[in-house]
Amino acid sequence: MAAAVEAGNLDAPLARLYPGESRRSRRGRVLRLLGRHRDLFGPGEVRLVSAPGRAELGGNHTDHNGGRVLAAAVDLDLLAAARAAGDGTAEIVSRGFPRIIRVDLSRLEAVPGEEGSSEALVRGIAAGFARRGLGRGGFRAVVDGRVLPGSGLSSSAAFETLISGIQNLLHNGGLVPGDTAAEIGWEAENIFFGKPCGRMDQYACGLGGIRLMDFRDPERPGLELIDFDFAAAGLVLFVVHTGEGHGELTADYAAVPAEMAALARALGGRRLADLGDLSTEELLRRAAPLRDTLGDRAILRAAHFFAENRRVLRMASALRDGCPGEFLRLVRLSGDSSGRLLQNGYSPSRPERQGIPLALLAAEEILSGEGACRVHGGGFAGTIQAYVPREKARRFRSFMEEIFRPGSVRELRVRKEGLVEIHPRAGGPPEPRQGAGTP
Repeated sequence: MAAAVEAGNLDAPLARLYPGESRRSRRGRVLRLLGRHRDLFGPGEVRLVSAPGRAELGGNHTDHNGGRVLAAAVDLDLLAAARAAGDGTAEIVSRGFPRIIRVDLSRLEAVPGEEGSSEALVRGIAAGFARRGLGRGGFRAVVDGRVLPGSGLSSSAAFETLISGIQNLLHNGGLVPGDTAAEIGWEAENIFFGKPCGRMDQYACGLGGIRLMDFRDPERPGLELIDFDFAAAGLVLFVVHTGEGHGELTADYAAVPAEMAALARALGGRRLADLGDLSTEELLRRAAPLRDTLGDRAILRAAHFFAENRRVLRMASALRDGCPGEFLRLVRLSGDSSGRLLQNGYSPSRPERQGIPLALLAAEEILSGEGACRVHGGGFAGTIQAYVPREKARRFRSFMEEIFRPGSVRELRVRKEGLVEIHPRAGGPPEPRQGAGTP
């Protein structure tokens, strides 16, 4: 593989995945990864697998209650060199992490005390392949990650997608479709890792491009690919990391789907999507008897869900029709709804730490009514998202990094490819079928 890289045989697929880098940089990253694998695990043929991070464009906290989202794969990824191993053990070394992840894949049930760990995800993904009658087995992998934990680009879903891709290529001939891999990753995060989440992250990382997703029927989610170029519209997409991590905020995240689902049950459904397109007026007319049992916040969060669910369709239409001004207007409305109704700008347990509202205030000051900004992803801490007119991009980055830190502002490009193997005839898993199961 190293000889193929040096001969330029991988230049074309690498250029598609990493358009903002020089050829020397792209080759160097892969050669270092291959060299590290050889040093740790000995010589032999390996497979190169890339899984992107994701950016949520619309649909803040809607997917877990059967709602709609608009999301995109981005050009920051996890890249792995992997080789099959016949001993049934997975060993993974990641750049920047001192310890080796080792998992005995003969044990495929959730292990008490393993929750919240990378080992839990690796085990959960192998279990998901086994439940579907698919191949799974040991492997040795070295990972170079650009989707950093806490970056708001869903490092956990990128990791799940990467491990699914490795199991797919090494033990299933690459025949498992992307949406099946996404479901396996979602199950691993919910059941084995112990974090309740929706399916948006895994589908966005696995499938690539900008996708309108509808999770009303989780067994057959609606998936529409939307073609839009933010750069051609004169916009730079940034995320700004506020310096606060998500490590102690699982309870805050878990409360959002739990409160929404509790309100849905009180009104005769299982999830909010089961109640149909409930208007704000209709919800408020039913609010009085719910206040004492569920509290006001559950009602406000439900109001956000229904409004955001409708807004996602309009956001997708704006991109589909080439109307960036309308899209930005809707982004601003989405951000306002997240702040006022969903209330995920900061953790109520840490009211003195309000990096998200501070970053939004700073972004709005620079944008001065142009572009748009909003909370990005789960919220409570982490990142904001900003669409910045290109002529303001340099000043935006400089101003935001003065407040937070150098390197806190990252430019994102939409990546058309989701989970892919990188080789001279690079491609990915089969395009997903609607609600596909095993191939």
